Amino acid sequence: MRTRTELTFFLLLALPLHVSAQSTNTTDQTELIQQLWSRIETLERRVSELEGLPRSANPVAIQTVALASPATPASAHPETAMPNYQAGEQQPGADAGAQPSYPSLKMAGFSDFNFSATDRNPLTLQRNARSGFTEGQFVLHLTSALSSKVNYFAELSASARTDAGTGSPAVTGFNFEMERTFIRFDQSDHFKASFGRYHTPINWWNTAYHHGQWLQTTISRPEMTQFGGRFIPVHFVGAMVEGTVPSGSLNLNYNAGFGNGRGSVINRGGDAGDNNNHRAWLVNLFAKPDAWFGLQVGGSVYRDKITLAGQEFREWITSGHVVWQKENPEVIAEFANVNHREVGREITFNSQAYYIQVGYRLPWFEGLWKPYYRFEYIHIPRSDVVFQGVPNLAGSVVGLRYDISSFAAIKAEYRNLRRLPDPQPRVNGGFVQTSFTF
Repeated sequence: MRTRTELTFFLLLALPLHVSAQSTNTTDQTELIQQLWSRIETLERRVSELEGLPRSANPVAIQTVALASPATPASAHPETAMPNYQAGEQQPGADAGAQPSYPSLKMAGFSDFNFSATDRNPLTLQRNARSGFTEGQFVLHLTSALSSKVNYFAELSASARTDAGTGSPAVTGFNFEMERTFIRFDQSDHFKASFGRYHTPINWWNTAYHHGQWLQTTISRPEMTQFGGRFIPVHFVGAMVEGTVPSGSLNLNYNAGFGNGRGSVINRGGDAGDNNNHRAWLVNLFAKPDAWFGLQVGGSVYRDKITLAGQEFREWITSGHVVWQKENPEVIAEFANVNHREVGREITFNSQAYYIQVGYRLPWFEGLWKPYYRFEYIHIPRSDVVFQGVPNLAGSVVGLRYDISSFAAIKAEYRNLRRLPDPQPRVNGGFVQTSFTF
């Protein structure tokens, strides 16, 4: 890839040739020069962004994730944009006379290993925490082109169980889960329709970083969007439409979904069917303006009716995010409000959560080191029946990521958290992880 200086140099060399070939008229020359300079500035900006990518960027993994997520089209993440060839398109180096064949299956994998030590149990706050090594998730991403416009994606995970070997018959050592599975029809950039199980697009992190710890900067996810958490519905089963909206340089995108809401266990999606006759729906809008290349601003709404132990509750979730999708710096900020109202009563409960994360890839040592910091906060009213048992939080994370290769990283984190309200003891912990893709 040519550097910005080289690119500008070659374009300037070509400038007088274009001018003389086009016209000797002064006005025409001036307009042409302005057009060429505008083009140079655009190309310089794009080259700068590409040069700023970390060496850890993995074409196979990022391409798979970009293609796989209906909540985040490939164009939604220019910082990880890779050549995303649809089935039937000619790829560089391919035989020009070759015909596409279907289905065309591709696979990418992720895994990680961890060490942790804390002075207290982060949930019970008791001094009975144990340190040691743990196996992380083993994750597979499978993508198959079924035609030039139809694709299937699956994300499978295997997680170590703490109760392995107990019971009769004995519990197996790992819990296998179908995290995402859907089929998508791509009519155009403006309209794509899919059916299946998704990571719900009501939170930026939830659709930007899927299973596979190597993908994200940090070891831990924000608690408001933890897998298996209850604050937001992480998974969604149903139908989704998405695409771009003609909006010029604003680059507006949308997602709209209709499907099963939370299950009887609210941290589970309705995989085997909804537990009532009221479907959930959601709308997500976000913009990526050309004027601030790397910026994404968006918001979402989610509506559902929850049935718990014979009681019914209306749920409204509203959220917003501002993200600066660069490495120097990386800034991610999100907020969500969850409103619950028991059917037949006028009492409502509002729970809030937010986090702010900042990271910066250091320019020294070949750009392999990236320190980061995150503050997060969760407030749950004690009287909220739906969120009973969901803990409050005020905590900080400080860490450092080192990319040991283009496909593996080592991360170290220190976490300090406090379960509100005061007075509650703080929990301190140290964590080390090696994560990779293959």
